[in-house]
Amino acid sequence: MLHVLKRKFTWTVSAVLLALAVVISGCGQSGSNNSNGNAAASEESGAATTGEARVITHAMGETKIEGTPARIVVLTNEGTEALLAIGVKPVGAVKSWTGEPWYEHIKADMEGVTVVGDESQPNMELIASLKPDLIIGNKLRQEKVYDQLNAIAPTVFSETLRGAWQSNFLLYADAIGKKAEGEKVIAAYDSRTADFKGKAGDKLNQKVSVVRFMSGKTRIYLEDTFTGIAFSKLGITRPDSQKYKDTFVEEITKERLPEVDADMIFYFTYDTGDGKGTAMEQEMLNDPLWQSLQAVKNNKAIRVSDAIWNTAGGVIAANLMLDELYKIYDIK
Repeated sequence: MLHVLKRKFTWTVSAVLLALAVVISGCGQSGSNNSNGNAAASEESGAATTGEARVITHAMGETKIEGTPARIVVLTNEGTEALLAIGVKPVGAVKSWTGEPWYEHIKADMEGVTVVGDESQPNMELIASLKPDLIIGNKLRQEKVYDQLNAIAPTVFSETLRGAWQSNFLLYADAIGKKAEGEKVIAAYDSRTADFKGKAGDKLNQKVSVVRFMSGKTRIYLEDTFTGIAFSKLGITRPDSQKYKDTFVEEITKERLPEVDADMIFYFTYDTGDGKGTAMEQEMLNDPLWQSLQAVKNNKAIRVSDAIWNTAGGVIAANLMLDELYKIYDIK
């Protein structure tokens, strides 16, 4: 377990799976924990492995799950990362928000997985054709089609998204019968965040802004976001003007760029391939108001990955973001 917690460890998908496999084998737990094991064997029979029925309480009520699900369809990006992190390869998943069809940091582990639409519009016929024994989704995204999904297979929904990936992760782990494995993954992440916070010291006195460029939009991302909740755990603070907002983002015009200024700025760009997000980024970065920001003048405006720092929203991305923060803050 110690090597999972070391700061220098690079959290790729494969690393998460390898680390957890070692933990489980060392603890003498039964069953396979890799994507070619329990799930693959059960895919041949098209049914869940036998075992006692469990009742899972979730955002839409209660769902009875027989045995250990083997053919799982997942309908959120963060849910996909949750399954991969505990060694389960879904038979179907919604496509990543960017990538063709998967984010770069998970695509190797998603080979052969069927794309079942996107989070906003899952394909019911395709999902049914995969004959899942469990569907994992989210109330915020798919509440209107819950009954249709539940008619296909037992369906478990998390309540919300944004920064709530840890509670969602534990719900998904419980639903697929891997609660203990899920708790170990969370414990490993929590240990890393505590290590970062303990070693960062006075560096945490720096105020940090998070900015996202999109097609026709520029946003300041606040505390109720993927980065915001991660930063709270890490002890990274925001400018006073950006705290305790009633919304998760503040959408700004070019004239409001001075509100972005801080000791450090992290910015990322959401571009679907039409170039519009990138065009907004370039327009803002080349504007004299952006160039006048103290963070920019001090070379403290840092471009990072939209997928890892925001859009993927799951445990793998959270660990990859933490890897980058160790380097940015020069924590040994």
